[in-house]
This record gives sequence, structure tokens and C-alpha cells, in this order.
Amino acid sequence: MSIVKSIGISASALTAQRTRMDVIASNIANAETTRAEYVNGQWQPYRRKSVILSAKEGGFSSYLHAAMGKEKAGEGVAVKQIVEDDTPFKMVYDPEHPDADESGYVRMPNVDPLREMVDLLSATRSYEANVTVLNASKAMLMKALEIGR
Repeated sequence: MSIVKSIGISASALTAQRTRMDVIASNIANAETTRAEYVNGQWQPYRRKSVILSAKEGGFSSYLHAAMGKEKAGEGVAVKQIVEDDTPFKMVYDPEHPDADESGYVRMPNVDPLREMVDLLSATRSYEANVTVLNASKAMLMKALEIGR
């Protein structure tokens, strides 16, 4: 694998982890939002979202390597989709809340701030690891250029 290709792979991972951090930040920001979507004449609470990552489909080189029987190198990572979590909403007793039902319960978002912080920590660490790989690749390229002097 070439150094330039490793930079591309790290760049795709940085983009994917940044998207993951943005979605997690949105989940944390909307952890108390009871009126996120209007469905069938009724307000629905915010639904937790998560990012699905998948391996990037290769270009011509990956098909060429497959045809030649060589092992296919990775192409990077891509955001496949952003999906909503279907877990049920939390029911909180608060009869004074404007969105309380007849029994005094309010449907709250299915966002767990602790889980979101753990996911954010994981995404941040992955982002930092990819920055380290990118810097190492850049340093190797610079050393290779110095050889020609």
C-alpha cells in the first residue's frame, strides 16, 4: 500500500468520525426535546440517532487486484447511513409539563446522556488515532523527499 493511499484512508476515517461526533452532539443537545417531529397531529419526542459505518467500495485498482488474485487492500471507511434508534421513549411523571398526557406522564427522548458521552469518547479517540496516522504518513513523505537532496 502506498503512503498516499494511507493518507486517503486516514482522511476518510477522519470524516466518518467527525460525522459520528456531530450526530452524538445532536443527540446530547436534544436529550430533553419533547417536540421534535409532528406526526399524525401529535408531537413526537426526539429519537436518538446513530451512524452506520461501512468499508468504502474500491475503485478500479481493487477490481484489478481481485482479477489478478492479489489480496485487496482497504479503501477506507464511509458513512453508510444515519439511523434512528427504535427503543421506546422514556415515560416521566410530570403533570405540570405542557406535553403531559391525561395520566401526567411525558414521553421523553430515548437518549441516554451517559451512553452518548461514552460514544463521544470513543469517536474522539478514533479521530485522534487517525490524526496520528496521518501525521506519521506525512512525516514519512517528508523524509522520502529529503532523500533526494
